[in-house]
Amino acid sequence: MPGLKFRVLLDSVKEEEIFCDIVVNDDQTFESFYKTILQAFDFSNDQMASFFVSDVEWNKGKEISLMDMAFGPSDLEEAPDQMSDLMIRETIQDPKQRFILVYDFLNMWIFLIELQEILSEDVGASEVVVKVGEIPEQMRKEGTNSLENMQFETEISDDLKDFDFDDDLDGGEFENIDDFDI
Repeated sequence: MPGLKFRVLLDSVKEEEIFCDIVVNDDQTFESFYKTILQAFDFSNDQMASFFVSDVEWNKGKEISLMDMAFGPSDLEEAPDQMSDLMIRETIQDPKQRFILVYDFLNMWIFLIELQEILSEDVGASEVVVKVGEIPEQMRKEGTNSLENMQFETEISDDLKDFDFDDDLDGGEFENIDDFDI
């Protein structure tokens, strides 16, 4: 089995580059690769995540999820593969194959992953061979898109501009769910 060398770059609004190079065997699962990435960036394994097969312009393609999130039989023609069931070599279609890893869907940590080299020799265990930069503590606490820092804008239609939400809803009498006759 040949080894694969990937560059894993943390996509960030900060100007500092934070990346590492990781070597893996091509018969390893995405789950094993995922755990190596978490260790390299000092993240815990307590969040949801998905890989996406990407093209050269970093567009998301097929999803490879951490676990099955279906609620039963699905109408979807093609459910996402699971990281534990899919070997890396099964998705390599290009000598510069790209993937996107989304970790922690609330904070949206994005990793851009690109195959750098196909090695002729086997690689023992996955390992980080180069690491550049550290995630600043403030960024780690807030995430890249903390909800506390987001601003939401809402437009109120002209029909609702004169609506007094406090007075016009149920005569202002609603105190709790028990007030409804259900």
